[in-house]
Amino acid sequence: MVTLIRTLLMMSLPSRLIALRKDMGLTQQQMADTVGVHVNSLKKYEAGQAQPSLDALKKMALALHVSTDFLLFDEHERVLSEDLALQLEAVSQMPADEQMVVREVLESLIIKYQSRRWDSGRQAAKG
Repeated sequence: MVTLIRTLLMMSLPSRLIALRKDMGLTQQQMADTVGVHVNSLKKYEAGQAQPSLDALKKMALALHVSTDFLLFDEHERVLSEDLALQLEAVSQMPADEQMVVREVLESLIIKYQSRRWDSGRQAAKG
């Protein structure tokens, strides 16, 4: 399992989705049904041709038993700065409903960042 996690950390989102889905023994159709997207959408996510919506990403993370940041971020992007760690600690002291708002805002910003990153990579590949 540790080797699988290390391998997954070196992969892109599409590669992680494929590896985790296969590790769970799910076909593309089963995964698409679980997430509530058309199988063609899932195929595009796995091919790197499209980015999943925030809702689909959350459902994929739940189905694959990982966090959304595990799916989205590379290993070097997962290191918390001391300031961010302190802010997250402060958030953990908030009531559950306020924590949910913070999570939703963060996840939205993460998706926006990943979309820009994916789009700029796609533009660079076109030359």
